Formats: sequence, C-alpha cells, structure tokens
Amino acid sequence: MSDQALADGLVAALKAAPAVTAILGQRIYARSPRVPTYPCLAVSRTESRVVEGEVIEHLLTLTCVSKFGGPEEARAVVAAVRAVIHDARPTIAGRRLVNLRVAYADVFPAAERELTLGIVRVRAVTEPL
Repeated sequence: MSDQALADGLVAALKAAPAVTAILGQRIYARSPRVPTYPCLAVSRTESRVVEGEVIEHLLTLTCVSKFGGPEEARAVVAAVRAVIHDARPTIAGRRLVNLRVAYADVFPAAERELTLGIVRVRAVTEPL
C-alpha cells in the first residue's frame, strides 16, 4: 500500500467533517495545490516504514496555510482536524487500519509573515486485510 491511499482516506474523512469544512470548505488536498486558495490544508509529507512483517507505520504531515492575519484561523483548523482524526476510521485500499492518532500539532508564522502555518503530524499503523 502506498502512503497515497492513506492520504486519500484521510482527505475523504476530513472533507466529510462539518467542523473542518466550515472553515476550509473543500480546500483539503492529498497533494499540495500549485496555486492555493487560502485557507487550505494539504498532505505535505509522507513517510513509512515496515515495523514487523507486513505491518507498516505511516507518518503524514498535514499542513494548513492561512492568510487570516493572525494565528486564530490556523488554530481553529488544527483543532478541528485533531478532533476528526481522533475518531477517524478512513477506508484504505488493501489494508486494515490498526491505529491512527495525532502525534504532534503546532501553529506558527510562516517565513513570509502574511501567512500562518498549522502542522498536524499523524501516525497510522496498518496491516494486510
């Protein structure tokens, strides 16, 4: 299974969550858009490693970008995403989700000070069906 299948499952779960779409609409992407409209959320980094046999640990970074003029909007997105992921059981092609949790979250100003970034690091463990 590729990390992309997990990313697609998370994006589908987030797009179905009213708390997230109230802030972002449908601007939630499995890959960063070339020309984003703010605020938006994208899976910006994925990595995986075999833990044992066919059990795989996946680490995904979801990045929110806000142009609100302060951290409030990015904080709201991070909080909504955390709440949805906490109970999420996204469908993943060819794998069974063993564990899904938020491992880390942060909100901070971007290098170009007009943007604020929110980071949610997700850890998932999957095994074959």
